[in-house]
Amino acid sequence: MANTITGFRIICSIALLFCPVLSVAFYILYIIAGVSDMIDGTIARKTRTVSEFGSKLDTVADLIFIVVCMIKILSILDISIWMYIWIGIIALIKVMNIAFGIIDQKRFVSVHSMMNKITGCLLFALPLTVGFVELRYSVISICVVATFAAIQEGHYIKTGIYEEMS
Repeated sequence: MANTITGFRIICSIALLFCPVLSVAFYILYIIAGVSDMIDGTIARKTRTVSEFGSKLDTVADLIFIVVCMIKILSILDISIWMYIWIGIIALIKVMNIAFGIIDQKRFVSVHSMMNKITGCLLFALPLTVGFVELRYSVISICVVATFAAIQEGHYIKTGIYEEMS
């Protein structure tokens, strides 16, 4: 059941590509995808169906959702170049973490740390707050937390702490 919900998030994420940004249809799909991200892991734990495949599928679904949202939302926002550079640095750290996990652990490693979850919540809230919170403050807050989360994730992968979070 949890993997089905995660798969549904992938479908909703891809469907977002075909919706006008910040339209009613966009928000409906966006909220459904976000809520599915919040409940799939809980359902897997409650039904004792947690699996490595489910964890990887969740990470892939998260990545698709984030990339689609970046494509759609960044295209309509007026973001300073320094913000793009900061976002790029965070993405580079995340890619390095994935590569290090594959090289060092000989497998794909996904870290579901509290800081990664907080980052996800902040990112999820961004399109919902665009109309009443100044963008630079939102982006700065998100980037600070995401930078810490990415560095922490690398530390967890290097030390093997992530295994305790699975």
